[in-house]
Amino acid sequence: MAKKPVTPTQSEAEQRQSRKEMLIARKHERQLRNVRIAAVVVVVLIAIVVAVALINELALTPKRAVATVGDQTIALRDWQDRVTYERAQRVIFLENQLEAFGGDVGIIQQFGGSVINELLDEEGLGENVLNVMAEELVICQGAADRGITITDDDVQQEIAANFGFYGEGVSPTAQPEPTQTIQPTPSLTPIPTAVITDIVPTETPFPTPTAGPTETPFPTPTPLSEQAFQDQFGAVMGSVTDLGATEATYRSVVRAQLCRTRLAEALAEEQSLSRTAPQASVFVITADTEEAANEVKAQIDADGYLTAWNTIQSRVDDPEATEAPPTSSFEVLWRTQDSLAASTSAEVAAAAFSLDVNSPSDIIAVDNGDDTSTYYLIMVSGREERELSESEYQTRQDELVQTFADEQLTGNLELNELWRSRVPTLPVLPSKFLASPTATPEVEIPPVEVQPTVEAQPTVAPEPTATE
Repeated sequence: MAKKPVTPTQSEAEQRQSRKEMLIARKHERQLRNVRIAAVVVVVLIAIVVAVALINELALTPKRAVATVGDQTIALRDWQDRVTYERAQRVIFLENQLEAFGGDVGIIQQFGGSVINELLDEEGLGENVLNVMAEELVICQGAADRGITITDDDVQQEIAANFGFYGEGVSPTAQPEPTQTIQPTPSLTPIPTAVITDIVPTETPFPTPTAGPTETPFPTPTPLSEQAFQDQFGAVMGSVTDLGATEATYRSVVRAQLCRTRLAEALAEEQSLSRTAPQASVFVITADTEEAANEVKAQIDADGYLTAWNTIQSRVDDPEATEAPPTSSFEVLWRTQDSLAASTSAEVAAAAFSLDVNSPSDIIAVDNGDDTSTYYLIMVSGREERELSESEYQTRQDELVQTFADEQLTGNLELNELWRSRVPTLPVLPSKFLASPTATPEVEIPPVEVQPTVEAQPTVAPEPTATE
């Protein structure tokens, strides 16, 4: 049977429908292509933003200056590394102390409380480190301006010396034998507690004195082998790096210490720092109360200072006394004013360097800062120019360096507040150092049974017998 011929109207309608579907398909394809292009553009833009952020955070921001001194800067990364190193040093210190005290956290909290507080105050520690680094910057610059160079070999030798290694088979410099301490010699013979008035002659010979023990010589320093040094150094660096710090930061700290030491020597030579200073020897009497001080002052006025000093010095304290005597006496031999102020007080030191020799002072009241006072009565026994000890001379060198650094930083130090939002908090303080200390176990005392007291009955007098 022949097919029915397609009418022109149907053919045109199908063609129109086919063209419409094609147009819709093309339009949909264009839309999909536009969506794909937009998605690719968004992804590319996000990738660019992330890349810029990473470059800024990892490459540019760490190089930004957090402190500027003149034309020198301290980079954020260097400061962060130093803060991490300082935190690691404090954590290691606490761990070592805890081991030394047998794990007693209470003792660590008592004597290492300032270190614990520094680790808890991240921003405060970060600011202190920033100031220290700024100070080191001007000190090393001051050393460089004077032609002082610190090489890597110098740093390595200083590290080795800190561990006691001076070369293979070389012994460390032997410590000098301590000078015998001069015992205070009062100008008056101490008052004895008993006086013997009768001397009975005897033919008993005096006993032969027993020879005292032979003085033990100081041990000879043992040479440290290079392998032993490397082992010790590796152990220390291992502890530091395990907490996130770096060996490079440790070496920078040693370099800064060398700059300070050598600049101190240069400044001492420039300013002709004297190795001598006025020093005084002083007899000292202290009293805990004003009443006791007045009693001592009255005795000094009546009998003289040395008699009063010797009376207190020769006193035999009662071993059964529950309280310490209100007065004490001692002698300080050849101290500078600063040293004397450190061991007594600034007021006492000032008096010691203004009074005439062998002239007793008035009562010097010194506030202890805890609502108590200590009362001093002193007499200078000697004052002259004497050579400083090595430690005192070193202290004066350090003062020169500190004065130099302060002058260089005044008006030249600029801090960038960027550091406040980027203070390292690692390594953290282990929680065991914040634990409550173990309480001392209470000892139970068994109750004491108290026997009731029987009241004595009044004695009844017997009735009188009747007289017959």
